[in-house]
Amino acid sequence: MSLHLRPLHALFAAEATGVDLREPLDDAALAGIVAALDRYAVLVLPAQPLTDDQQIAFSGRLGPLETTIKAYRADHKPRLDLHISDVSNLDENNRVLAEDDRRRMNGLGNRLWHTDSSFKPVPARYSLLSARTIPAEGGETEFADLRAAWDALPEPMQRRIEGLVAEHSILHSRGTIGFTDFSEEERARLQPVPQTLVRTHPGSGRKTLYLASHAGAIRGMKLPEARLLLLDLMEHATQRQFVYRHRWRVGDLVIWDNRCTMHRARPYDLSVPRDMHRTTVSDERSTLAQAGLAA
Repeated sequence: MSLHLRPLHALFAAEATGVDLREPLDDAALAGIVAALDRYAVLVLPAQPLTDDQQIAFSGRLGPLETTIKAYRADHKPRLDLHISDVSNLDENNRVLAEDDRRRMNGLGNRLWHTDSSFKPVPARYSLLSARTIPAEGGETEFADLRAAWDALPEPMQRRIEGLVAEHSILHSRGTIGFTDFSEEERARLQPVPQTLVRTHPGSGRKTLYLASHAGAIRGMKLPEARLLLLDLMEHATQRQFVYRHRWRVGDLVIWDNRCTMHRARPYDLSVPRDMHRTTVSDERSTLAQAGLAA
């Protein structure tokens, strides 16, 4: 198998063909995919009709897999394997979620710009999202290139923010849309965690912003000032020239590097099924440890 890449955006994102992820990949093919991710940060692999087991097997070649935080709730009713995040509007019986279902309300938070698992002490490296059922229109996913956003910042701003540590919490991001229905166990396990605001992406050697709607404070900075700075950086990083919008097709598998991108889901008719299965590869060490900083 030979990997063929076709750029989808002037700055990042590419379509990758020539591989069948249902079949075992040799080390050279896997290294080619990782190298493409280091260059493009977002890879779209069309016509990959994976089963969950196949998706888990391939994802595990990229690193240790996370389990879904939905299992933090005692009343969680899993529809999928716990190594798969259920990014759908379906219940455990494959029926469209009712309008007042808390899972539907919580899922609306995916329309905020974010990077996966930045609210965990060890955040995500890669995410792999497989399209099983998609609506006739809407439901696209947008990605923002945070390396290019860093490059475009004025030097005084780069100097100001390098070395800063933000605090990330999914309770904060969900709270911005008015969703607060978390159990006591969830609240205890989802306390704010520190993440560096600027990272060096190891695969490319480029500096990158590390932003998400989960970021609600900056250590050593008054809260109003911190939140305004984060809003300014978010506005800068999501300008149209830094954004690729993906229109899904059944069988698409999109892989992205959470260390140097943000993403968000776009609206669709929630009365029709949208079934998306995501595996998430852990980054194995905290951003502070990677930067040589104390927690």
